[in-house]
Amino acid sequence: MNAVRRGLGNGVVQALLVVVGLVWLTPLAGLFLSSLRSAEDTATGGWWTVFTSPGQLSFDNYSALLGNAGISQAFWNTVLISVPATVLVVVLAALAGYAFAWLDFPGREAVFLVVVALLVVPVQIGLLPVAKLFGQLGLFGTIPGVVLFHVAYGLPFAVFLLRNYFAEMPKEMLEAARMDGGSEWRIFTRLVLPVGRPAIASLAIFQFLWVWNDMLVALLFADSASQPLTVELQSQIRQFGSNIDVLAPGAFVSLVVPVVVFFAFQRHFVQGVMAGSVK
Repeated sequence: MNAVRRGLGNGVVQALLVVVGLVWLTPLAGLFLSSLRSAEDTATGGWWTVFTSPGQLSFDNYSALLGNAGISQAFWNTVLISVPATVLVVVLAALAGYAFAWLDFPGREAVFLVVVALLVVPVQIGLLPVAKLFGQLGLFGTIPGVVLFHVAYGLPFAVFLLRNYFAEMPKEMLEAARMDGGSEWRIFTRLVLPVGRPAIASLAIFQFLWVWNDMLVALLFADSASQPLTVELQSQIRQFGSNIDVLAPGAFVSLVVPVVVFFAFQRHFVQGVMAGSVK
């Protein structure tokens, strides 16, 4: 009887998860189907009409999207901003996290407290002062300027996360490596990084999603030649309003890339979350 109840309970949970998944995927599916319809079809009915009239579906909108110089350039700008901002944050945070966790140097605790204090500083507070500084340095309105801003504001959380994860590693494991003659760099690259891969992957996902979907920082720090996809789509809406045949495929491309990245690293992300919950 207990086995039957457990089976029914598992079945209910699985059914609820399927329903939640379908609800979560419905907007994505609707956007994808809308991106395959012409502006005329979109004006006359909702995306669900494709199930009764599949002849509406066409990849012409994506052909037009590839020919749209503004959106194509904005897509590559987004890649050039998101990838370096993610890689730099992960690399610098991993180095700093290891140093704060396992290296003794003067003022270590005080410096780490400053890093933790920076977590409570809102992004909005630094927008104008950093914009003025970037203007003096010639970085305002450039892709490197946007990348540097994302790196600066992403590092406090990243260092805090990786330091806490690295600090939970067994001390005996690192001491044994040092007794075997391993240098700090070798221990970091051959031991700490592989063990900390789940946390590093989780951090990379969060950082990439935050930078890819950002519009506030890009609106202020990027000019027309370096603006990412979020700003370009917003500009297209403001200028043309009803060009859904371009906006729908552009919005789908902007949305599907983070989804693909998340599912590609899902296993590492789950491992990092579970490890953090256990510790």
